[in-house]
Amino acid sequence: MANKIKQTRMGLNGDEAVAYAVKQSDVDVVAAYPITPQTIIVEKFSEYVADGEVNTEFVCTESEHSALAACIAASATGARTFTASASAGLALMHEMLFVASGCRTPIVMAIANRALSAPLNIHGDHSDCMAQRDSGWIQIFVENSQEAYDSVIQAFRIAESTNVSLPVLVGLDGFTLSHTLENVDTLPDETVKQFVGTRQFTTVTTHEGKTVPFKLDPANPMTIGPIALPNYYFEFKRQQEEAMKNSFDVIQKVHDEYATLSGRKYGNGLIEAYCLDDAEIAFVCLGSTAGTLKTIVDELRQEGVKVGLLRLRVFRPFPADAIQNALKNAKAIAVMDKSMSFGGNGGAVFHEIRHAMYDASSHPLIVNYIYGLGGRDTPPKEFRKIFDDVHKMLHAGLVDKVVYYIGLRE
Repeated sequence: MANKIKQTRMGLNGDEAVAYAVKQSDVDVVAAYPITPQTIIVEKFSEYVADGEVNTEFVCTESEHSALAACIAASATGARTFTASASAGLALMHEMLFVASGCRTPIVMAIANRALSAPLNIHGDHSDCMAQRDSGWIQIFVENSQEAYDSVIQAFRIAESTNVSLPVLVGLDGFTLSHTLENVDTLPDETVKQFVGTRQFTTVTTHEGKTVPFKLDPANPMTIGPIALPNYYFEFKRQQEEAMKNSFDVIQKVHDEYATLSGRKYGNGLIEAYCLDDAEIAFVCLGSTAGTLKTIVDELRQEGVKVGLLRLRVFRPFPADAIQNALKNAKAIAVMDKSMSFGGNGGAVFHEIRHAMYDASSHPLIVNYIYGLGGRDTPPKEFRKIFDDVHKMLHAGLVDKVVYYIGLRE
């Protein structure tokens, strides 16, 4: 099927790729506020609106908090909604992130990942998304601009699945992807429109005893996001957790269906394993770093070293079973974190990987490498050094220090 669909190759940076995917996804409402390095996304989409290329209500708000509030309101009425942000903008949304997931509004949001202040830094790391990892949003991290395009399209289907009904965040590394020109193969408009389809709704019973779609509708009055005191609140949160669990199958199903359509796959939709079958040493990372690490793995493989890479495409929900299976043969694991958990004895990805591997049949050595904060460059030689360090630990049979900092002046 993929061979029968003519695709158009375009020169796009990551932000433009996201905007183009949103343009094709038949979105009803976009509400946003500009912030570097995300601004290009909504700026470009506003051009599509101004030029009449989309039938979308574009709302320029006074802040990111208001942007997400507008998206929640629109989504609750049944509109397909999108927004984008980064760094302090995402932090300003913090309250509304929980409202969006708690109200089960399937908003899609792109984040051009950027460091948090202070001191002020506009460059890329994962601090912004990691600070929101428990807000109830599905989190997808992409390796390149092509995947950014593909993942945004998939995100609408995932979010709006009646088994999920949760907001989805797609993270792309600030500047490294957001502002870098790449070849992006795009599907025809009609193909994308058919793939995302029309928004589906779960049904609920109203106070009048009617079975109706779950959305705000004057003809069928209901309340979304009311006060829930101790006798009800816990049940709402439990339902969100079940929706997260349901999303595992939905993410993979949507990914596989899209792969048939486009010819592009990203592992199994949750994780991407690279040369891991017989790997004794494994790197684990998120985002664009995977591209560099794949090159390092290739070089080491040519030298006869059994090394591989696990890229987490989905961080929430955390695919623990898939990770355990992918890393079952590894004897030592270097977990890469592009953010810090201050006072937490390692970064967020490290915590999750170590937790997942605790119940695995094998118990590899696991060490954390924090790198690239504030956009600090990490050249290939630094990744080679990580391998050398882990190789020594493996032969010694112990980890002398759990957390290391790469490329840092100390």
